[in-house]
Amino acid sequence: MLERVLNVLEFHKVKKQLEAHASSSLGLQVVEQLTPEHELSEVKRLQQETDEGANVLRLKGHAPFGGITDIRASLKRSEIGGMLNAKELIDIADTIRGTRLIKQFIEDIAQEEAIAIPALSDIVETIEPEGELERRIKSCIDDQGYVLDTASDKLRGVRTQIRTYDSRIKEKLEAIVRSSNYQKMLSESIVTIRNDRHVVPVKQEYRGVFGGIVHDQSASGATLFIEPQAIVDLNNKLSEARAKERHEVERILTDLSEGTAAAAFILYEHVERLAHLDFIFAKAKFGKSMKATRPVLNDNGNMNLKKARHPLIPSDDVMPIDIRLGDDYHAIIITGPNTGGKTVTLKTLGLLTLMAQSGLHIPVEEDSEINVFEAIFADIGDEQSIEQSLSTFSSHMTNIIGILSHVDHHSLVLFDELGAGTDPQEGAALSIAILDAVYNRGATVVATTHYSELKAYAYERAGVMNASVEFDVKTLRPTYRLLMGVPGRSNAFEISRKLGLNEEIIRQAKSHISSETNQVDKMIASLEKNRKEAEFMQQEAKRMKEDIEQKQKALAGELDQLERNKENVMNNAREKAQSAVDQAKEEAENIIRELRQFKSKSENVKEHQLIDAKSRLDHALDALTPNETKRESDPYKKKAETYKPGQEVKVISFGQKGHIVEKLSGNEYLVQVGIMKMNLPASDLKRVKAEKETKPVVNVRTANRTTKTELDLRGERYEDAMSKLEQYFDAALLAGYHQVSIIHGKGTGALRKGVQNFIKNHSRIKSSRLGGAGEGGSGVTVVELK
Repeated sequence: MLERVLNVLEFHKVKKQLEAHASSSLGLQVVEQLTPEHELSEVKRLQQETDEGANVLRLKGHAPFGGITDIRASLKRSEIGGMLNAKELIDIADTIRGTRLIKQFIEDIAQEEAIAIPALSDIVETIEPEGELERRIKSCIDDQGYVLDTASDKLRGVRTQIRTYDSRIKEKLEAIVRSSNYQKMLSESIVTIRNDRHVVPVKQEYRGVFGGIVHDQSASGATLFIEPQAIVDLNNKLSEARAKERHEVERILTDLSEGTAAAAFILYEHVERLAHLDFIFAKAKFGKSMKATRPVLNDNGNMNLKKARHPLIPSDDVMPIDIRLGDDYHAIIITGPNTGGKTVTLKTLGLLTLMAQSGLHIPVEEDSEINVFEAIFADIGDEQSIEQSLSTFSSHMTNIIGILSHVDHHSLVLFDELGAGTDPQEGAALSIAILDAVYNRGATVVATTHYSELKAYAYERAGVMNASVEFDVKTLRPTYRLLMGVPGRSNAFEISRKLGLNEEIIRQAKSHISSETNQVDKMIASLEKNRKEAEFMQQEAKRMKEDIEQKQKALAGELDQLERNKENVMNNAREKAQSAVDQAKEEAENIIRELRQFKSKSENVKEHQLIDAKSRLDHALDALTPNETKRESDPYKKKAETYKPGQEVKVISFGQKGHIVEKLSGNEYLVQVGIMKMNLPASDLKRVKAEKETKPVVNVRTANRTTKTELDLRGERYEDAMSKLEQYFDAALLAGYHQVSIIHGKGTGALRKGVQNFIKNHSRIKSSRLGGAGEGGSGVTVVELK
C-alpha cells in the first residue's frame, strides 16, 4: 500500500532531486533507501539532524566530504584474505583522511558555540580515525596508486638494479642502431619492445648477423624483431629484477591489506557514519535549494501549512496555498471545476507530509505545523497525472476497498474525484457513504469531487469543512488558490458565455436546473464576492498598518537624531566651559606664583604690579566659580533662590550670563543666554550683583593694616562664605600672617565642613585645628600658614 502511495504522490521524483545533493556514493545509497517514518520521536530526530545541517551550511557554506568513497567492498575482500591493489588502498587512506577532516570540522563548530549541533556531535563523537593505517598506506603508495621506492629497502634496491640494467641495454642497442655497419640491415633505426624484451627490427636476410632470439615478425615477414645475443643476458637479468619487484610490491600490498583487515570493523562503522552525515547535508542542501523550512511536528491531528508549494512544480508556476486541519475539523471536501488545481492541492498535502516524515524540510513558511501519521493512503485520479493513463471505476473501487481495510484514526486519506466514473446519482451516494466510513474511524480526510451533493455534506456534519479552488472566469484560467469554507462552482454557464455560446442556449440550460441548485449557486457566488471584498479590505488594512509603522519608525529616528544633536550641543558647551575653567586655574596658579615672588622681593615691587596681579587673580577665580560650585556635595548646596523676569543671572553649568524671561512650573525658569532660550532649574542659576554691591579691590599696600587675623563667617550664605574665605586667605598670605582664625560657628556644621574642605585643598596651609577652650571651641578653626 505504501509503495503505491509513494508512486502516486511522486515521492521518487523528490528523491531524485535529493540525490543530486549527495557528495559521495555513500550518501547516494542512503537517499535511494529513504522511506517515510511514522514514529513522532524518530521524525523529530530526523528533522533535528536536517536542521543542524542547514545551520552548519548557513554558517560555513559547505561540509568537507572530499576524498570519501565507498570502501566496504575492499574491506570485505581484505577480511577474507584478499590482496588489495594500490588504488583500493589509496581510496581507504583518503577515506580515513576524509573521516578525520569531517570530525574536526564538526567539533570545531561545536566548540565555537555559534550554533548548537548536538545530533551531529553525537555522530562524530565516537569516531577515532585510523591514522596509523593512513600513514602506512601514504608512505608506501602515492596519490596516483604507484607503490613508492621508499616502501621498503628491498624494493628500493631492486628498482635501482632495474634502472641500471635498462640503461645498459638501451646503450648497447642505441650503439647498434647508430652503427653505419648495421643500418642497412635494419628496417628502422629504432629500439622497441616485444614480450617485455628490448629488440631491434632486422631485415629477414640479415637474421644470422645478429644471432640472439626472434620475438616477433612483421605481417609481411620481411622484418624480424630480434633480441641481439649481446643483450640477452642483460635482458634476462632485467626480467629477473622485475620479477623480484613484482614479488616485493605484492608483499607490501599484502601487508597493507592485512593491516586494513585488522581495522575493517572500525572502518565499517566509520563508513556508516560518513554515509549518515552525507545524507544529512544532502537534505540540508536540498532544503536550501527550494527555500524550505523545518515544520512543527505533532501527533494530535493538527495540520497548518502556510504558503505551501508543490516541490516538483517551479515556484514561478505555482500559487502557494494555505491548508489547515485539526481542532475544529479533520475532513475537507474540495469542489470546483476541472483543471482548477484540486489534484495539485491534494498532491501537495500528501507529498509534503511524506517529505516531512522522511526528515526533509518542506517548502512552507516558518512555523507551519504538520501531523505525523502512521499511514498515508491515496486514491488519486490518474487522468490528471503526467505519466499515468486513464483509470476505470473498478480500479478506483479496488483501491478504495484496500484503503477501508487498513484505515484508522492515525491515517491520512486522500481521495481525488471520489465516486467518479459511474452514474452521478449513484456516484454521489457512494461517495458520501465512503466518506462517512473513513470519517467515523477518525482518519484525517481530504477529498475532491464534482458532485454538488457533497457541497452540503460539510454543512450537515460537524468536523467537515468545505473548500474550493478559485477560478478566474474573465481569463478562463485557475488561480490555484485554495479557499477554505467556500464550496466551489462549476462555472459552466459563465465559461460557455465567455467562449461565445449563444445566450438563448444558456438561458434554456439554466431552466433545466432546479431552483435549489440556482439558490446554492447564488449563495456561493455571494460568498465569493464577500470573501474577495474582505480580502481587499484586509490587504488595505495591512498596507495602512505598514505605512503607519514606517512613519512611526521615521519619526522615532528623527527624535533620536534630535536627542543626539541636543546631547552634542550640551557636550560641546560643557567642554568649552571646562576648557575655560582649566585655563582660569592655570592663570590663577601663575598669578599666585607671581604674588609669592613679589612677596619674597617686596622691597622692589611696584604698587601697580600688585594691583594688576590681584585683579587678574579675581577674574580667574570668578571663572572658576561655576565648576567649583558644581563640585560641592549636595549637603552644602545653597537653597534655590527665586528670580524675577528681567533679572540678570549667571548660568552655572555654562558659565555664561543671561536674564530671566519668565518663571515656569516648580523651580524652573525660562532663561535667555545670547540668542538661545533654555528651561533651567533655579539651582543652576546665580544672581549677578549690581555694580554698587561689588566689593572694592583690596589695597595690597595696606593689607597688613586692614586685614585682621581672624575672619567671621557667621550668618553668611555658604557660597558667599566660601568666596570671602578664599579672598581672606589671599590677603592673609600677602600680609605675611603665620596663623589666622576662621569663625564659622557651630550651627548645622555646614560652614565648618566647607571651611575644612577648603583648608585640605589649599597648598599654602601647613595645618589646622579646632579652637581651644578660650578660642571659641568647635565654632572656630585655627589655621597655620606656610
